[in-house]
Formats: sequence, C-alpha cells, structure tokens
Amino acid sequence: MEFTEEEALQIIRKSHLDIPPFKSNQWVLKYDPDFDEDSFIFKDKGDKWTGKELFSLLLPNDLNLSYSAEISKCPVVYPEEDATVVIKNGILTQGVIDESAYGSFSGKILDKIVKEYGPGRAKEFLDRSTDLAICGIMKTGITTSLNDEEIPQEAQDRINEHLDKKMEEVDMLVQSYEEGYLQALPGRSLEETLEMKIMQVLGEARDMSGSIAENYLTMGKQYPEDPYDHVMAVENHSVVMARTGARASMLNLTQITACVGQQAVRGGRIERGYLNRTLPHFKKGELGAKAKGFVHSSYKSGLDPIEFFFHAMGGREGLVDTAIRTAQSGYMQRRLVNALQDLQVKPSGLVTDNQGNVIQTMFGEDGVDPAKSDFGKPADLNKLIDEIRIKTDAK
Repeated sequence: MEFTEEEALQIIRKSHLDIPPFKSNQWVLKYDPDFDEDSFIFKDKGDKWTGKELFSLLLPNDLNLSYSAEISKCPVVYPEEDATVVIKNGILTQGVIDESAYGSFSGKILDKIVKEYGPGRAKEFLDRSTDLAICGIMKTGITTSLNDEEIPQEAQDRINEHLDKKMEEVDMLVQSYEEGYLQALPGRSLEETLEMKIMQVLGEARDMSGSIAENYLTMGKQYPEDPYDHVMAVENHSVVMARTGARASMLNLTQITACVGQQAVRGGRIERGYLNRTLPHFKKGELGAKAKGFVHSSYKSGLDPIEFFFHAMGGREGLVDTAIRTAQSGYMQRRLVNALQDLQVKPSGLVTDNQGNVIQTMFGEDGVDPAKSDFGKPADLNKLIDEIRIKTDAK
C-alpha cells in the first residue's frame, strides 16, 4: 500500500504522531538524536510513502524482531516474503502486521514492547497504532458483502455431491445398527457406538465441504500472473479479516458458503423433543442425519424451517452456557482471592502467610515473575539468537 506525501503527512498528523523533520530536501522519518542513522528512513520530497514506513514510526528505534505472521498458516501467501515479519533497528522491512503482532496472547510486537520498554510505551504504541489504522483505512477503504462468499457452481456441485455421499454413509450406519451388524466399540454400548460414528461422519462432511469452499475463498492473487477477478476489489476483504485474525474465522466463512453442519446439545446430536422423535415431521425412532439436527444448508442459501429450529436449539445452549460460565468463574475468582489474600512474598523470594508459616521457599517454585517471563520460561534463547542475528545483519 502506497500513499502520496500529502496523504502520508495527513495520516501522521491525525494519528497524533510527530511530523518528521525536513532536512536537505528530504524527510527524515524516525529521527532521534540518541540513535544512529541506521534506524532513520530518508524520503525525497514528492516520493510515495509505504504503509510499512508509516507503521515503522510507531516502533522504538532499537527494536529488532523476526517471527511468522498469522497469514503464514495460509496454503499460499503472495508475495511469499509477507509470511515472515522482520523488524531491523525499528524499521519494518518485510511482512504483514496481523494478529501475531497484536493478539492478546500471540502478539509478538506488543509482548516485546511491554517487556523491554514498559507498559507506558506499550500503551502509547497501542493508542497510536489504533489511530494510524483508522486513518489509513479512511484513505484506502474496506468493504465486505455477500459477494465475498461467492463460489463457482462447480464448487457448489462438489459440496452437494460430498454431503449426499456422507448422508448415505449415515443411513448405512443406521441400517447396520437396526439389522444387528454394527460392532460395539470397546467400553461402549451399541447406541453410543452408533452416535459416535455418525458424529464422526457428519464432522467429516462439514470439514470436507468447508475445505472445498476454502480453495475458492482466497485473499487475492496467489501468484503474479493470477487472473484474480473479484466482483468488489483486488482483495476479498472477508477472507483477509479471517486469515489475519482481525475478526471471524474460515469456519464462519465456510458455514456461510458451504454447509452449517451438525447442531449439538450437551456435546451430542439433538435427542429431546417429542416422544421418541425430535419433531413431529419425523417418524418415531428415526436416527438419520436430518432427524437429529444436521443442517445441510449454508447460511447464504438459507436454512429450511426444521434446520432453523435445530439451529436455534444449539444457539440457545451457547447463550445459557455463557451466562452460567460467567457466574462460575466469578465465584471461583472470589474463593481464590479469599484463600490467597494473606500470602506475601519476602524480598528473598520466600512466600509466607500472615502467621509466618512458610508456604513456598521460592516464589512459584522457580522465582520467575510471570509478568516479565517469556510465557512461563525465564528466557527464550532462540528468540535472543534471532535478535542478535538481525542486529548483525543490519550493521
């Protein structure tokens, strides 16, 4: 993504960043008298500014980092170098900034800034990058529509063919159970064996139909000569959001496009409803996929009334679970706080209660501060070696 000089300066100003100094007919980005020119970016007047250069304004001048971006999990990344993020002397040289940079648990850049520069610098980084992202999007624009979930008719035919085949497999399992051919799994009754095998087949049905749809749901071009022709733009923004970890997931998109799949209540297929059947639309004792909550349709094509009802049953359980889980976790936290409130850590690392009884001879058994540790470990040697390598290359 490139911006004109005027657009770039507007974005910098609206993001509450300092306007770079202008010296010898050049803009000097990331200027800081405490650092060498290796960490500065020089732009001639009138040159285009890239998104990577603008993002680099947010980074400390001595930051060195290398990691795999979230999109590296995609089957194909174009251009290929975007899959690996490399930051040398505070300058983003390659890679895309996605969930692997900012995620609450997986955010590599955020984690590094918090641990090495403190929470104040991290707060500034988050605030300014939020402003920068909003200003950038005001200039470039982003939109989604149902066109993003469009797949060719041949793909839809393959999905339908696959789902029909899996429905036949379920019918054959039910038939073998009714005729007494089905072999019970060790430690399971015949009924439990049947349910487990049916759940497995229907899980495969949704996964396979999803993977067929995924082959057609790409972020954009896959290679330089790719005649990618999307209705809306050069990129499929819904897929971009899912692949980068911004919002949603590929499962959500494949449910919109291909097949919603089995609805579950209490971890199994839908059992309860009327006497010996889920709804009066089915025969008593019917065990097929449709009769027990399998949704063949996609959200885009629309659910029929029976599928809609089963979907509402699965959705209701999710809402009830959320409400109960909130109360349970809140009470659990309260009990933990009350149980641990009289513990204290001495300067020597000794943990005692208010009576002076020793609880631990060393805090957490290893003396590591979780706030400063590397996900539980005192240090990540591989990460340190990578940073030293980047510094050496930069010099």
